[in-house]
Amino acid sequence: MAQTINSGNIEALVATGKPVVVDFWATWCGPCKRLAPVIEALAQDYDGKAIVGKCDVEEDEDLAMRFGIRSVPTIVFLKDGKEKDRVVGAAARPVFDEKIQALL
Repeated sequence: MAQTINSGNIEALVATGKPVVVDFWATWCGPCKRLAPVIEALAQDYDGKAIVGKCDVEEDEDLAMRFGIRSVPTIVFLKDGKEKDRVVGAAARPVFDEKIQALL
């Protein structure tokens, strides 16, 4: 299950050394809702290898601003505390698999 990622836990998650995938989303966002099952599947499939989670931009505006999120969904891929890639908008599952595999 995708975990909640927020300003309070992002540093600890990055400190694990695993890639961190953050889905910035909002409850009112249609494409975010369509992408949610893909994010959940990624969280399950990469459990133990990468951290896949979600950040509601309305609940944590600070983290969204920190990453310069201007539209949702935006999926940010982090490795060693640095942003390595991002996808803006909904995309097909293979796109996310490719980006996560590149970080492993």
